[in-house]
Amino acid sequence: MKSRKLIVTCIGLALAGCSLAPPLETPVVDMPAAYKEALPPVEGNWQEAAPADGVTRGEWWAIFGDPVLSALVTEAGTANQDLLAAAERVEQSRTLVRSAEAERLPRVDLGTGAARAQPPGVVPGFGGIGGLPPYELYQAKLSASYEVDLFGRVRDSVRASEADLAAQQALYESLKLTLQADVARTYFLARQLDAEREVVGEAVRLREERVRILERRLAAGDIGELDLARARAELANARTDALSLERARGQYEHALATLLGRPAAAFTLAPLPLAGVPPAVPAGLPSQLLERRPDIAAAERRLAASNSRIGVAKAAFYPLINLTADAGVAASDIGDLFEWSARTWTLGPLGAALMTLPVFDGGRNEANLARAESALREETAAYRQTVLGALAEVEDALIGLRTLAGQSGTVGDTQQAAKRAADIAQQRYDAGATGYLDVVDAQREALNADRLAVQVGGARFAATVALIKSLGGGW
Repeated sequence: MKSRKLIVTCIGLALAGCSLAPPLETPVVDMPAAYKEALPPVEGNWQEAAPADGVTRGEWWAIFGDPVLSALVTEAGTANQDLLAAAERVEQSRTLVRSAEAERLPRVDLGTGAARAQPPGVVPGFGGIGGLPPYELYQAKLSASYEVDLFGRVRDSVRASEADLAAQQALYESLKLTLQADVARTYFLARQLDAEREVVGEAVRLREERVRILERRLAAGDIGELDLARARAELANARTDALSLERARGQYEHALATLLGRPAAAFTLAPLPLAGVPPAVPAGLPSQLLERRPDIAAAERRLAASNSRIGVAKAAFYPLINLTADAGVAASDIGDLFEWSARTWTLGPLGAALMTLPVFDGGRNEANLARAESALREETAAYRQTVLGALAEVEDALIGLRTLAGQSGTVGDTQQAAKRAADIAQQRYDAGATGYLDVVDAQREALNADRLAVQVGGARFAATVALIKSLGGGW
């Protein structure tokens, strides 16, 4: 009866036990009231919602209105091998939580065995008793043990593993967001090259036509061979540029295949020149990043795990109480093993409680506590750095969008001026007022302006994707 009361008392103390982990304090990071590079408020088709990293993110890529892009992003989310590996890391963390939670419950083991022994010929107090025959012993027993979690070692271990699981889940979301952004960015760059190849292809066609005209004029004696040589050189340069663009386009296509989890040879993206302008995306407030960015959420949860492990390390300085009990049967004849008289049971010493208290461990516990506290300081610094990096990513995307929008206007002016200069140079050459070198230079400037306009357009789409990613995706 006394043993039973003691067991109940210890269990009650365990349920009411306190954690030795320090209170969790999220590091303070100075957050600006607004982004420095933010554009003035604009009306767009982007829908903002209350930030919460645990809320399922919406299909943010749908704002581009491109069904091919939507299909690619969806496929990548189910077949990308890096994402599948990250999902397995989440599952591994989930099993560690179950393993830690198992320590909250009693452990019961079944043991069976058989032994043959020779009794000693001398018994203390009785002297020699002559040779005794060997005997056999058969036994089967159930052993139960339960750790009374007075000082929160088990609870803090569970909290740490749960925080690790939450961090892995956040990292999974971060990787998924990165994958979606990589697919969108690679897709738009491929489309940009489609548009650029179209521009260069038209330049090749015009140069081929010009070479044929100059060949006829040379045959008629109207021009010298130098003009034809220059025209042929420009044609060769344009063809070289076309081949270079074809190589880059193929590499982007191969990169997309890898992101989709497909062999490069088994994927083809039909050419479609990039057109239009990307949608406007408001940046919101910097403080929203603390809840929207999955990598910040992961850093905060790693911080919580380190904080709980300090409690585990501190609990090692305090007594460890285990309740133990055995019950089973033992007999010298296997036929008698399950007789009622063969029953046996034991309870742990000290009234069913086995208590151990560290006396000397060579400084092991102090070292473990110092390591846990250092790990917490490390995660604190990592959290602050993650927040600062997130803020910088948003600012980079914003200044990119702002300057690219300005470039889009100036490069349009450049296109018009370059085209006008090329027309004038051609007219002057046809009238015999200038040499063919002026025509070559003017045409080259016009082609460069057209290609630059396409490149700026592609960069605007890529910068929009970067801004969405840096904001933590969409809801």
